[in-house]
Amino acid sequence: MRSICRVLVFALAAASCFTPVHVPEFCQGAGPDCHSHDDTASDSQPPPRTVKSRWNISVSDLIQALDQFRVSCKKLIEAFPIDEVDGNFVRTVKNCIFSKSIPTPLKGPLRLAAVSEDVITGILDLDVAVTQSEDFLHYASGGRLLIGSVPLAHRYGGHQFGYWAGQLGDGRAHFLGQYSNRKGEIWELQLKGSGKTPYSRSGDGRAVIRSSVREFLCSEAMHFLGVPTSRAASLIVSEELVLRDQFYSGDVKTERGAVVLRLAKSWFRIGSLEILAQSAEIDLLRKLLNFVIDEHFPSISSSHPDKYLVFFSTVVNETANLIGQWMSVGFAHGVCNTDNFSLLSITIDYGPFGFMESYNPNFVPNTSDDEGRYSIGAQANVGLFNLEKLLGALSPVLTQKQQKEAKMILKGYVNIYQMRIHQIFKAKLGLLGEEEEDSYIIAFLLQMMEDTQSDFTMTFRQLSEVSDLQLHDGNFTQMWALDDLSLHKHFTDWVRMYLLRVSRQRNDTGSDRQNRMRNVNPRYVLRNWMAESAIRKAEMNDFSEVAQLHHILSSPFVTQETAEEAGYAARPPLWAERLKVSCSS
Repeated sequence: MRSICRVLVFALAAASCFTPVHVPEFCQGAGPDCHSHDDTASDSQPPPRTVKSRWNISVSDLIQALDQFRVSCKKLIEAFPIDEVDGNFVRTVKNCIFSKSIPTPLKGPLRLAAVSEDVITGILDLDVAVTQSEDFLHYASGGRLLIGSVPLAHRYGGHQFGYWAGQLGDGRAHFLGQYSNRKGEIWELQLKGSGKTPYSRSGDGRAVIRSSVREFLCSEAMHFLGVPTSRAASLIVSEELVLRDQFYSGDVKTERGAVVLRLAKSWFRIGSLEILAQSAEIDLLRKLLNFVIDEHFPSISSSHPDKYLVFFSTVVNETANLIGQWMSVGFAHGVCNTDNFSLLSITIDYGPFGFMESYNPNFVPNTSDDEGRYSIGAQANVGLFNLEKLLGALSPVLTQKQQKEAKMILKGYVNIYQMRIHQIFKAKLGLLGEEEEDSYIIAFLLQMMEDTQSDFTMTFRQLSEVSDLQLHDGNFTQMWALDDLSLHKHFTDWVRMYLLRVSRQRNDTGSDRQNRMRNVNPRYVLRNWMAESAIRKAEMNDFSEVAQLHHILSSPFVTQETAEEAGYAARPPLWAERLKVSCSS
């Protein structure tokens, strides 16, 4: 069985074809808050089960009318040249970062399908009662503009499925403005699905209910899992009909339009820099870099001669950390193009994502990804590819010496990622300290999970719920995932090795191990079948399951009676195997 150590499946093997390079600076902690050297580079959250507002405010102090709510576009408009051409017609755009673009109002009647109270009150300082008003429906769907808003569409490019795609940009999203909240945070508000922009290409600028439900639920679920992510404030649906060929099969159908109000500290992505480098707009490239560094990387001095190099090093570290966190919860993004990779290393642009069920490093959530380029086990390699393209975009503003140093930094990505993944999976197994056989114990388990097709989420969760004695005796009553795993011929060998390892942890009891593991191994994730069930009801104007999932996924590490009754921790239904998700939305 020692040969398994050569098959470090899943995340541990994702970069095995590269030569590890020592990286001197790396966080040695194992918790979800462990980062490299600049925590401001992502919107990461406190450890699971402790995600709480850092401030308390009475309802009377919250903003109770939207005519008191103000955003500002001044900083971005003053910092960058704006597209000289006006209008939402599709065109090639040059020498700017943004184009002015007015949202197209959804055709009514409008309906509030979902709202995140955590975002509304905790980030936007609004009384949640505001969301029940007619004003909110219009402001959050593009029908009216917030005070101070000058709607913008962002110009960017990107490598899609490995090939340069040229100009892309916000084809169905509108930046509304920046909001400075009472905690001193600045958040950028954006509508998704709000109509055509100069970057819509052949699209109509709309989003539909199915994709919007998925984005709303998953961005909020990822936040409460402790994964750096954009947030979603609300989901508004309409009776407006849009045409979609969901699986590009020629079967065009009408679906209803929807808009998500979403937030991030910044929406700049790798493709934001790529388009400028590709177009030889070097002065603008330098201006954008300086802006991003000054606004979002305060630990980097604006006068530092190597500031672009330090910026690149930070993004390399944080991208490795982000993908490691994706892997820790079995999340596959589905479309890891450079235009979907944030410069702040947060998860953005939720499309054909999926949470892996049966453990399979080749899991591909996107039915449009015929070659499996963005399989879950390939995400670390894709991260390296995207960082190579980022380095290419930075090259025009780097000296030859800095370019050589940047290439060495990039080589260190593999080592950073492998170290982070090792920490994460040790924590998932409750292992303390460091022993030589730890990597083998992890790889051994994952190999058994692959052989038996054991469920990823519930195998780790049930390992956190089973006692040492139950594990030793193979007593897995009502533990279906462990029961599947126990069918492996080497299961008892692994159990013996694992229990021996945890027994050597001083002053650590079995219940201590269980508590630690339950805090990092969720019981509930947004499985595709759960989202699909909620979508089918939502398309019939029943938003009860959207609300239920949102509530449950806000506490994914806590066993909840409602979730158990709904089967969210049970073996997935047979019909779930037939589900497909595509890029079409």
